[in-house]
Amino acid sequence: MPALAEKGFRAIAPDWIGFGSSAKPDRRDFAYTPDAFIDALAAFVQAMEIERFSLVVQGFLGSVGLQYALRNPMQIERLAILNAPTSSTAKLPWKMQQLGLPLVGDVLTQDPLLVDRTLEGGSRYQISDKDLDIYRRPFLKSSDAGRSLLATVKNLQLKQSMAEIESGFPQWTHPTQIIWGMKDPWLPFTQAQNLADSIQKAELIKLEEGGHYPQDHWSVKVSDALLPFLRRQAI
Repeated sequence: MPALAEKGFRAIAPDWIGFGSSAKPDRRDFAYTPDAFIDALAAFVQAMEIERFSLVVQGFLGSVGLQYALRNPMQIERLAILNAPTSSTAKLPWKMQQLGLPLVGDVLTQDPLLVDRTLEGGSRYQISDKDLDIYRRPFLKSSDAGRSLLATVKNLQLKQSMAEIESGFPQWTHPTQIIWGMKDPWLPFTQAQNLADSIQKAELIKLEEGGHYPQDHWSVKVSDALLPFLRRQAI
């Protein structure tokens, strides 16, 4: 984010509803389904009065960003994908599946240390307590954070989302960059390769030492790849 801003880009990184500093509404008020998140993102973009922009997505909820792009192609200038599920072969890892189980999920999602286990398990690197404290804070502040996480996992609808992504991207014509942490324990590189092969204007960049969250430990390399991609003029 700072690197993009320093080069003159307006960079915005909103937390999804239910996560980080964003509101954590009750399930009666927000469905926590992909469609609900897509509608929320659309409302955010409209409220910010953004007409056209480059979208960067990452992680399992990054699939929602991909669905948004497919449904709103006229708003997307360029698309960058970092270790997000893009294929029907994608499976939510057991570490995350447990969070959506009845009773078990209710307990696990109230444990602030699940943040440590998930982030370090996916990245395969130790994360400093200073950084982990930022992620833990919502769980320590209110039980609503855990309830939102539980609802999100239970309603992820990964199979349906992957079907939409697989059928939609062969027709995608916008410039696309796929940056992939090769040490991701949850999403294999074959997903990135197959997606790149199916898109007309796609470039694929491997981060050999990166895991599921390459933006955390390899932010400089991610920025070095993103900057020229975002600057590139359409032909």
